[in-house]
Amino acid sequence: MYFNVVLVILGMILQLVTAIVVRVEQGRLRGEQKFTITGDKSFYSFRGISYAKPPVGNLRFKAPQPALAWKGIQNATEFGNICPQFDGLRNILSPGSEDCLFINVYTPSLKRVSLLPVIFVIHGGGFLWGSGNDDVYGPDFLLEYNVVVVTFNYRLDNLGFLCMDTAEVPGNAGMKDQVAALRWVQRNIRNFGGDPNKVTILGQSAGGYSGTYHSLSPMSRGLFRRVISMSGVAITDFIVEFEQQRRAFELAKSLGFEATNTTSLLEILQSVPAIQLINVNTFIIASEQYMRLIMLAVPVVEKDFGQERFLIEPPEVSMKKGRSEVDVLLGYTSNEGIFVIPALENFPLIIESYDRYPEVFVPRSIYYQTTPKMHLKLADLIKQFYTGSKLVSLSSVPQFVIYTTDTFTFSIIRYANLLSKFSRNDNIYLYEFDSLSERNIFTPAAFRYGITGVSHADDVLYVFNGNYFNLTFNTNSTSYRLIQQTCELLTNFARKGNPTPDASLGEIWPKYNIDSRKYLTIGEELTVGANPRRSMVDFYNFIHNIAGVKPLNSK
Repeated sequence: MYFNVVLVILGMILQLVTAIVVRVEQGRLRGEQKFTITGDKSFYSFRGISYAKPPVGNLRFKAPQPALAWKGIQNATEFGNICPQFDGLRNILSPGSEDCLFINVYTPSLKRVSLLPVIFVIHGGGFLWGSGNDDVYGPDFLLEYNVVVVTFNYRLDNLGFLCMDTAEVPGNAGMKDQVAALRWVQRNIRNFGGDPNKVTILGQSAGGYSGTYHSLSPMSRGLFRRVISMSGVAITDFIVEFEQQRRAFELAKSLGFEATNTTSLLEILQSVPAIQLINVNTFIIASEQYMRLIMLAVPVVEKDFGQERFLIEPPEVSMKKGRSEVDVLLGYTSNEGIFVIPALENFPLIIESYDRYPEVFVPRSIYYQTTPKMHLKLADLIKQFYTGSKLVSLSSVPQFVIYTTDTFTFSIIRYANLLSKFSRNDNIYLYEFDSLSERNIFTPAAFRYGITGVSHADDVLYVFNGNYFNLTFNTNSTSYRLIQQTCELLTNFARKGNPTPDASLGEIWPKYNIDSRKYLTIGEELTVGANPRRSMVDFYNFIHNIAGVKPLNSK
């Protein structure tokens, strides 16, 4: 009996001695030591750390508040709640919890002497779904390159992006969550061995939009040094805001309520269960029902009510004023539009609607500011560009995939051109991702149509170990070599501001500028090209010139 008690006490003492405890501003955390999927690299994992006060009750839709402190040592070995969402991976409504503002930190070293670069990951999902959990954003591959990886959750859908144009709900709550997480990193990352002066934002799709928004936001200035934007920029056409206050009233109406003013509107929307605010269409003009590439819950230019504003003007206006001052690496996959194939197959009315109402082909930034007559004129030109005649329907799956791809890539290339022309920082790199292996989970849908290239989102699994997909893993495989190639480029940029500081990867990646327009294709080999998608870019520049529109909300 006595011997057993001694063993228990010794075990408890040993556990305390070996416990991995880190102090942050709110209190102490207990993490755990793990190994990456290769088994070659050990790291420390701290998950489910609260970085802001739960945005519940009368804090719903509001800017995040400082996180609450705790006593003792809090366990940080499990992920926190995900935010309420319609889960695009599992295709289910996931209630999650409004208490979802959690951050995760993975670090190869807890030493504060030699601090490591930090990669701050913003998850994708169209501002509608996703989380910082390792179902998609497992940190293993990046950790092999001796960086600290941070992932986190932010509010989604109407909970994160409702805008009433009032002092109480000016919009951008989800983006302000991201700012709160960046500020938390600045105050705490040294305790995890990370360098607050070498923070790089990395995001794909909505995460890419977010990273470029942060490069233009006064709230985010000084919180990071570099941005890696994968398949998404702040001027992407289908994240254009339009009459967002009206959408808020439409949301209440869709729930069976008739609000007469913003005060009653807020009372109504703060009183209903959170899950009722998720996955609700708030179309306010008929054509929006037929637009495939449309996002309704988006960042907005905030009216000034004396609050700290995330966006003070449209992104393009900010760019032309030279507000982007950080290093930027951005790009796209070689055939982004492949990801829409399952939707086109399951819902043939999508293509039928575009055929019947061709004006919905018109870029939304133009559509919302021009007349029906201009819509039809531009639609005819767009149909002619893809089919050879304005009288021929743009109605086949391959044509629609190309059109969707161009919607992504034009915005990204245009963003690179604006950066080159107006940014105060010329450290700009543009890429096209064309790596293909068993890790491309969306691309195979294209094979039955004879379509080649890499789909939107298929680059993510060359950067992250997405546990949800349960992919086989072999360090001797071609796919692992492609993972290493991609991660080395990205971590070189995070560490040095240069993705190829030498020729060890077989190529030197030149900076992008509007004169040479050189970019890198990331495929089986690295190859340098120039003038990406030139005919498409020229055509859409032509479309914008004919429309003669300025950015929405520009003064």
